[in-house]
Amino acid sequence: MSPTDPVDASVVLSARGLTKSFGSNTVLRGIDLDVRRGQVVALIGPSGSGKTTVLRSLNGLEVPDGGTVSFGGTGTFGGAGAAGRAGAGTPLALDFGATVGKRGIAALRDRSAMVFQHYNLFPHMTVLKNVTEGPVQVQKRPKADAEADALRLLARVGLADKRDAYPFQLSGGQQQRVGIVRALALKPQLLLFDEPTSALDPELVGEVLAVIKELAEEGWTMVIVTHELGFARHVADEVVFMDGGIVVERGPAADVLGAPQQERTKQFVKRIQHEV
Repeated sequence: MSPTDPVDASVVLSARGLTKSFGSNTVLRGIDLDVRRGQVVALIGPSGSGKTTVLRSLNGLEVPDGGTVSFGGTGTFGGAGAAGRAGAGTPLALDFGATVGKRGIAALRDRSAMVFQHYNLFPHMTVLKNVTEGPVQVQKRPKADAEADALRLLARVGLADKRDAYPFQLSGGQQQRVGIVRALALKPQLLLFDEPTSALDPELVGEVLAVIKELAEEGWTMVIVTHELGFARHVADEVVFMDGGIVVERGPAADVLGAPQQERTKQFVKRIQHEV
């Protein structure tokens, strides 16, 4: 599919030709990615391959040097088309070859929510306040509605009794579950996970992976950067292996992780499985 082809109605996100450099270091070299409604895509690859930069580009935390990111259609932001901020339910396309202003980036962030590697909770806020801050302050939802949603979501991840606790009073696994709830509370079209278990003690990894697996079973659309290949095999519909800023191989999880075709993918999977 090229940027001018009709967009598949089932595609929530379509990225084409994403490039990004930091000084003389080229991190992304033309990344294409489609994510369909209810699909889980796992991005895997060695450190420095560009996985996290892709994820941050989809959420506007990094601004690509070139390429396009589209959500649900072909409405345009960028250049002369940047007339206003679209609602989160309307089509959006950002052309990073043109000028994408603050409104375009804000519109991009309306459509996805990020779960960070190191939790990124506000240390001076209670768990409940951490979860409701985005819906109330950014989305301008009524406080009572946001709190009701937050309490329901906290209960589903087993943290209803932690509503008044502060992050320092929680374990790493509990903090990450709050991070997931904070993302869910924004009601995004797309959930983005950046190595959600890499900062956790090994005994706490399971509780976070269990929540993500439940979300996958419920049909949430997700892109997950992970080094947990066993988890990716069981949860992801598609695995994308990156190295050196390009997509080396992509396909069903069982194929890419069980019988990879590219030599570089074979080396990576064998090394990771050996380490485990």
